[in-house]
Amino acid sequence: MLVLGIETTCDETAAAVVERQADGSGKILSNIVRSQTAEHARFGGVVPEIAARAHVDLLDGIVASAMKEAGVGYAQLSAVAAAAGPGLIGGVIVGLTTAKAIAMVHDMPLIAVNHLEAHALTPRLTCALAFPYCLFLASGGHTQIVAVVGVGQYVRLGTTVDDAMGEAFDKVAKMLSLPYPGGPQVERAAEDGDAKRFTFPRPMLGRPDANFSLSGLKTAVRNEASRLVPLEPQDVSDLCASFQAAVLETTADRLSVGLKLFQEQFGTPRALVAAGGVAANRAIRGALQDVAARAETTLIIPPPALCTDNGAMIAWAGAERMALGLTDTMEAPPRARWLLDANAKAPVGHANSRAGY
Repeated sequence: MLVLGIETTCDETAAAVVERQADGSGKILSNIVRSQTAEHARFGGVVPEIAARAHVDLLDGIVASAMKEAGVGYAQLSAVAAAAGPGLIGGVIVGLTTAKAIAMVHDMPLIAVNHLEAHALTPRLTCALAFPYCLFLASGGHTQIVAVVGVGQYVRLGTTVDDAMGEAFDKVAKMLSLPYPGGPQVERAAEDGDAKRFTFPRPMLGRPDANFSLSGLKTAVRNEASRLVPLEPQDVSDLCASFQAAVLETTADRLSVGLKLFQEQFGTPRALVAAGGVAANRAIRGALQDVAARAETTLIIPPPALCTDNGAMIAWAGAERMALGLTDTMEAPPRARWLLDANAKAPVGHANSRAGY
């Protein structure tokens, strides 16, 4: 089974061809990603209109490159999959419309993929992980703990009640005048900082639910930064280190609760999986490793190129769904919001911040 995947939910224009083999394993034949970081840098964040126009300009060429690199023609494809949400609606429309056109012209099935499901299923592409497992999804637009029970079967165990984790990193970077994208800049500055200089709050620590809250922590950083103006380079490093330490402790606590809830409902998870750009943060990876060890489970983090938005994860999710006979019609709608767990309440986090994560 060969599937072309298209991803345009935020500021990456991406396309890939993935093969799902008879034994259920996957192979990436091509994975082309064009980031729009330079276009948005002067604004300090993603501008939806600019992102959508860039997708229009870039996507046809990206798809052609993905097909050429994979060495396949459209007649060899089993289906075309596109991220139909959640995300910036202009970009989602561009990708989904392109996929519909390809499906119509070449008379092949269309699969409208939930972007979050693509993240959730990525470890099954990289290491053939069996269900059920626990997913920690942390990016510029999402922070969730999810029980991945099967394809199309997800239970959200925890989410952010305000800012997404990557968004918090982004806003802290901006208030400290660090370059865009902010997440990696905060991580780098923290390496030279004193994490004990500032005592920031650990929101939601010790609560029986597995939810996150990052808005108050972000405000605490702003208050300290305002008190110290003008900021010296060491002040910035210490603020970043203290902020990151608070995020690490909070994340470890929230994930420990999430894994306990998972155990109560679904038994021992086969793994703790981290996805989304925040998983590229080395300090957070270390904290996740400690949480997994205490829970006596395995930590799985896909390669960095598959943690951030990419076409291969969309193609793979499409292949997983098609293997179960789950395809879509031309009426499949683009969605700005699309819950992974249909029974969960809509998250409040904003989807237009990237933080470089």
